[in-house]
Amino acid sequence: MWSTRWSRRRMILLCIWATLVFLLQSAVSVKEHDFKKCDQSGFCKRNRAYADDVSAQSSIWTSPYDIIPESASFKDGQWQAVIIKTINNGERVRFPVTISLLKSGVARVSVDEEKRQKKEIELRHNSKARKERYNEAQDWVIVGGLDLDKQAQVVFTDKSHASIKYGDDGKFEVVIHFSPFELEFRRNGETHIKFNDRGFLNLEHWRPKIEKEGESAGSDEGNADAKRKTNGAEDESTWWDESFGGATDSKPRGPESVAMDISFVGYEQVFGIPEHTGPISLRQTRGGDGNHNEPYRLYNTDVFEYELDSPMTLYGAIPFMQAHRKDSSVGVFWLSAAETWVDIVKEKDSKNPLSLGKTSKSTQTHWISESGILDAFVFLGPTPQDLTKKYGELTGYTAMPQEFSVGYHQCRWNYISDDDVKDVDRRMDKYKIPYDVIWLDIEYTDEKKYFTWDPHSFADPVGMGEQLDAHGRKLVVIIDPHIKKVDDYSVSTNLLSKDLAVHNKEGEIYEGWCWPGSSNWIDCFNPKAIEWWKTLFRYDSFKGTLANTFLWNDMNEPSVFNGPETTMPKDNLHFGQWEHRDIHNINGLTFHNASWEAMASRKKGERRRPFILTRSFYAGSQRLGAMWTGDNQATWEHLAASIPMILNQGISGFPFAGADVGGFFGNPEKDLMARWYQAGAFYPFMRAHAHIDSRRREPYMLGEPYTEILTKTLRLRYSLLPAWYTAFFYANRDGSPIVRPMVWTHPSEESGFSIDDQLFLGTTGLLVKPIVEKDKFSTDIWIPDDEIYIDYNTYQVLKTQKAKRVTVEAAIDAVPILMRGGSIFPRRDIPRRSAAAMRFDDYTLVVVVAKDGSAEGDLYADDGDTFDNEKGQYIYRKFRLADNVLQSTEAEGRDLKSIKPGEWLQAMREVRVDRITIVNAPASLDRKECQVQSEGRAQSVKVEYHAAEKGRAAFAVIGRVGVRIGEDWSIQLA
Repeated sequence: MWSTRWSRRRMILLCIWATLVFLLQSAVSVKEHDFKKCDQSGFCKRNRAYADDVSAQSSIWTSPYDIIPESASFKDGQWQAVIIKTINNGERVRFPVTISLLKSGVARVSVDEEKRQKKEIELRHNSKARKERYNEAQDWVIVGGLDLDKQAQVVFTDKSHASIKYGDDGKFEVVIHFSPFELEFRRNGETHIKFNDRGFLNLEHWRPKIEKEGESAGSDEGNADAKRKTNGAEDESTWWDESFGGATDSKPRGPESVAMDISFVGYEQVFGIPEHTGPISLRQTRGGDGNHNEPYRLYNTDVFEYELDSPMTLYGAIPFMQAHRKDSSVGVFWLSAAETWVDIVKEKDSKNPLSLGKTSKSTQTHWISESGILDAFVFLGPTPQDLTKKYGELTGYTAMPQEFSVGYHQCRWNYISDDDVKDVDRRMDKYKIPYDVIWLDIEYTDEKKYFTWDPHSFADPVGMGEQLDAHGRKLVVIIDPHIKKVDDYSVSTNLLSKDLAVHNKEGEIYEGWCWPGSSNWIDCFNPKAIEWWKTLFRYDSFKGTLANTFLWNDMNEPSVFNGPETTMPKDNLHFGQWEHRDIHNINGLTFHNASWEAMASRKKGERRRPFILTRSFYAGSQRLGAMWTGDNQATWEHLAASIPMILNQGISGFPFAGADVGGFFGNPEKDLMARWYQAGAFYPFMRAHAHIDSRRREPYMLGEPYTEILTKTLRLRYSLLPAWYTAFFYANRDGSPIVRPMVWTHPSEESGFSIDDQLFLGTTGLLVKPIVEKDKFSTDIWIPDDEIYIDYNTYQVLKTQKAKRVTVEAAIDAVPILMRGGSIFPRRDIPRRSAAAMRFDDYTLVVVVAKDGSAEGDLYADDGDTFDNEKGQYIYRKFRLADNVLQSTEAEGRDLKSIKPGEWLQAMREVRVDRITIVNAPASLDRKECQVQSEGRAQSVKVEYHAAEKGRAAFAVIGRVGVRIGEDWSIQLA
């Protein structure tokens, strides 16, 4: 009997092992054909066809959506009415519409469906799902900026249209056309954005399923052709159920998509809607040379070895699109958590008789979401800074990070033991290579059970963490949302007994496959699930973790190896009985949020900033941590693709972004490693990562000269940490990107809008263009203005011209960096092992004098760990050079004497300005000393002056200066 049971058990284990091998092999080989194209997604195909039909009949077409004039009302900045949709049989469907004019100058348009609102529909398959359209996305995404503009005024209304002015001095205006329903958004009398001007608005209303003679209740890919559009009737083949890749979606509510055309009038280029690969300026999607044939898809999915320059879906979704032209920027945020597709075409505008024969282009977009209400925010700029600031007011700004997280992170799948981790830590010190964090992927766990340690490989996690802590370093461990289903695992048994997991369409707990094998998924839409999740991270619960342990959330799209498109079935049910189709794109955000709450409450009374990396994200995820671009490849092409992807994240509100340095899949050649580290040194989030099958590639493994090249690059990153942290402060304060594309920094220079291979670092004036091509030792940098530009390393003055390119040499050990005249930026120049070791080092200031003799810059610093900065415990300085006087002042004019210094601020009293390097220095500094005034005292400091020669700028080194970094001071330079 025993041997029979053993044989059966062995057979089961072998079957499980074989299934896992198949699933993992399938995952690694995922390509574009494993994911839907528009014509394989029923609602996308229907709406694209609808648009084609409308376009074909444009001369006779009339949109079936009309406002009932008598239903309109306006109060306190909010206009409400009812849209009537007239369908073929004469039936009229009611859609309540609300246009909210917000104090910020943003407009919001919301459209719901009355019958579903009132729950006057029937669900198929005895479904337990909600009857309403999903309307709770704002609860997860919007955190502010919704105050109504009670000064907004209706300036005209009759039976055909209404006009409302809003915003500062009433410079914004929305014109509401009643029949057919159409919106125009104007700034200073000029139309910039139109809704439904092409008539693509399509709100799929509820209708009962009528079984036709000879039609089976089910559906699969084989019988779909039998239900195609015939004799002009609507194509119902994907209304009631739909199959792809062997999985069938039951669709208990029937068709419910929302779609609308949005035109950016007079704007030829649009940007945003990450996450996709490709240029920052989005391509057209209706074919033609250099264009895509598919719409951009927003549907968070686990995509291994993703395609380059593709509109296909990736891990995250931010449906925020911006349009830019010379000195004018506008945007739209489409708040839908459901699968969404966006078509883009560009059409010539009619000739303006005043334009001297010139024509411009407008960008016409078509937004298509599977479910939910229609909810869109309109931003009328006029600057890129206005867009990112107002978007951030709605969705939140980037969290101030843990200071260590701005340093270098060392990771791979997987470090094999605690001894391995300690050895890497020791060897990084032996080779004097700075780093701050070492990471553990899934293999650290006991048989893929999160919150456990492998008892053989990681027998002493505390000792490992203590060694790292002694060296000022941190540990990041991975925790994913799938929980291994096994009886002897308390996390699993509690998840199930407390009923905190996602359910299937029958209402039972959903079971699927991921790394552990059979798994269940925590439902972080459930407040009780969040409270339970918080208990698991306490130091006494997650034994082996210390105060220097932080977190990585992966696979949270969610990734399900045996699910449709490697994710969860759309008819699964979440808390509140919402279908997964309704909330899919914010699922990752909810898990990220639960983890943030857990990390923030690990110990009673401990208020420290969490650091959490996420793979899946949505608008609002920037409030919670960092993201990275997923499973890239160790190729030059993927290196090049990383820069526009990260720049696009920045202007889309989530700038704490990075890509796996060196590439996740494959074994990079040494030159590629050198160039990737140089590019990665200018990612806001810098982490090296590699697949389990990749060769070890820690920097010391490469051998000389490459180990020294990588070390030099990392020291460059660390020397600029004060500038990086200041850039994060501005992202946190007003939504500014941390690394900035030319379209954001120079919105008057249209020739630079599509340039996405170079960047400015915050407010430093450092213009960086990493080399991303093999055997390339120079590059051409586009110069955005008429200011002087000087090589960062050599002080060579470049012969530049506005809107032209200049060639910069860059050997394999150099990254092309230019300093823009007029900039001042802080550094810390003593090489250290980690950011923690630099915490109280003195500062160096670099002043790059402009053509007119001026310069300005800034520094922000806080303890980089707690929330004490919210209580005034920070240093924020403005540096300014004018009229030959260099001075430092309190940036906000605060009375610092009224702020009682805490431990960190008290320690910073002894942190000083060590040296000041002045590049393009005036001849007046050709002397031995200059006077420094600070704290009521004057002192002389030495000056070393180096005259200009052979194309190199004059420069002077002043020091040791010795003034306190947090105090006012001034230096007379002439």
